[in-house]
Amino acid sequence: MPKLRVQNFAISLDGYGAGPDQNVEHPLGVGGERLHEWAFATRSMRRMHGMEGGETGLDDDFAARGETEIAATIVGRNMFGPIRGSWGDESWTGWWGDDPPFHHPVFVLTHHPRAPLTMEAGTTFHFVDDGIEAALEQALDAAGGADVRLGGGVATIQQYLRARLIDEMHVAIVPTLLGRGERLFDHLDRGPDGYECVEFACSPSVAHVRLARA
Repeated sequence: MPKLRVQNFAISLDGYGAGPDQNVEHPLGVGGERLHEWAFATRSMRRMHGMEGGETGLDDDFAARGETEIAATIVGRNMFGPIRGSWGDESWTGWWGDDPPFHHPVFVLTHHPRAPLTMEAGTTFHFVDDGIEAALEQALDAAGGADVRLGGGVATIQQYLRARLIDEMHVAIVPTLLGRGERLFDHLDRGPDGYECVEFACSPSVAHVRLARA
């Protein structure tokens, strides 16, 4: 049965999945890029972004698994871009340029309708303005029996956790402190209840935790 999976989602030792003061210059918040250094050192993640080289080993194994059997992605509007309110002239097409790294349909949660946006190499952004359940239904349909990735950010994952819709979560705990930002497991109203740790492994760079719904 297809699953909704959070994959390769990095948090700091103090639990933050993004730094403070997110904007165009700091899309991950101030200091947030430190959370992803482990991933961008891997061969799989570099290949996903059209780059050569990269490290193999445990971190690369987890990075690669994050792409396996995934055929659609759901993201929050913050993850698509910094624009708030209406879309204006709709010139913003995402953080990733003409060839985003998804290469499959991506469903963007928003309160403001927008026509689908077709990019290179199979990525099409669909803008869903009628809730998280509708986005999941559309993503599962587009995935055609494969799994759906919940890409984030923090507030989006929290919405799906509160609704008990996430099947699995891979969280990478990075040995750094951010101090401020968005903490992944805040504001959940007991949302993480019913999950158990089914895998735990450490590399020199990061601790990998995989949680599954019991």
